[in-house]
Amino acid sequence: MKAVVVTDQAEGAAGMKLTERPQPKPAINDVLVEVHAAGYVPTEIDWPSTWADRAGKPKTPSILGHDLAGVVTALGYGTTGLSIGQRVIGISDWHRDGTLAEYVAVESRNLAPLPGDMDFTVGASLPISGLTAWQGLFQHGRLQAGQTVLAHGAAGAVGTMVTQLAREAGAYVIGTGRAGDRDKALDYGSHEFVDLENEDLEDLGKVDLVFDVIGGSIQERSVPLIRPGGTLVTINGLGDIRPEEGLAVDFVVESVPSQLTEIIQRVRDGRLRTNIGTIAPIDDAIAALNPAQRRKGKTIITFRP
Repeated sequence: MKAVVVTDQAEGAAGMKLTERPQPKPAINDVLVEVHAAGYVPTEIDWPSTWADRAGKPKTPSILGHDLAGVVTALGYGTTGLSIGQRVIGISDWHRDGTLAEYVAVESRNLAPLPGDMDFTVGASLPISGLTAWQGLFQHGRLQAGQTVLAHGAAGAVGTMVTQLAREAGAYVIGTGRAGDRDKALDYGSHEFVDLENEDLEDLGKVDLVFDVIGGSIQERSVPLIRPGGTLVTINGLGDIRPEEGLAVDFVVESVPSQLTEIIQRVRDGRLRTNIGTIAPIDDAIAALNPAQRRKGKTIITFRP
């Protein structure tokens, strides 16, 4: 089967190759999914799980990608809850081979049904971005109506989900990014926008929740803005500065089918728009995944018409 792999950590993204790999076999409680569309997160190349299994042993060549939308073609021993021919979306295990391949073996508990009226490309754009936003806001951030959210990277794949979900929940959303991101962030629902390169975060006043997808100095500058009892939620690791009278949470997104179902329903009824930057067929994947060519939004690789 065709797959996008990396073999040398020192080469990073420059070492991506489209090659032939053996088709996986589903283990106990797995399903084998024929991938129709898969998503890619640019930071994957830096994740330890891209290069090593759970025991810390090297696992190259490693197949990239973790978002998927496809059709179940085989069931592993003991697998229940899904059936052959069923359309599904979800996130593959971080330490196993990924989804930028024609087939992937995934634990059935990580998958949710994909309705027949939703395109596979749209479906593949939802799991990591949508679940990161959902879990950061509601599970870790405990967002309530009437609160103020500072959403960094508000024009990105995660940031646009954060903005829409927070606004639907009754929050006031302040988006951030570069100057060129302003129109997109406002279009996706930010009430205000801060240009991080030319405007001062410190002028904003207090917020209840900071949703950080950038880290570093931006995270540190954001902490003093958090009200007592507020929360910093990040996916980039916590720095040395923490809220004095609040919570700081660094989390890794999990595939939760019930939450995916909530996200899917919001897309179907028009409450939530996905943010896809690039769509390319598998034969053009290496060029599409080139960091120099990447557009703002989710990158989706397709495998079948």
